[in-house]
Amino acid sequence: QVQLVDSGGDLVQPGGSLRLSCEASRSIFSIYSMCWYRQAPGKQRELVATISSGGKTNYVDSVKSRFTISRDSNKNTVYLQMNSLKPEDTAVYYCNAKLVVVTAVYDYWGQGTQVTVSS
Repeated sequence: QVQLVDSGGDLVQPGGSLRLSCEASRSIFSIYSMCWYRQAPGKQRELVATISSGGKTNYVDSVKSRFTISRDSNKNTVYLQMNSLKPEDTAVYYCNAKLVVVTAVYDYWGQGTQVTVSS
């Protein structure tokens, strides 16, 4: 079992920045892919950013060059640095840890943290 605790969400003005954090209950980054998803009201949950166990990152087109996913293995924490925020970035952001071993999928979620971008 893995527990994930999301934090860092807030109300911020357009053009502002926030850093989200996701702390894992144990050391998992060497084998788990870590992701940030978001879900806006009335919309489906969307994959925003991924960092693989090997450190490779990937982003949805709408956040490329604005968001950066990173991790600190010493702190068991994954971050999402969000710059140049736009109103359309408003959503609940969720951290996810995923491991696929043959046919078994290990999938854990944080509780979510609210990001609101508004003037």
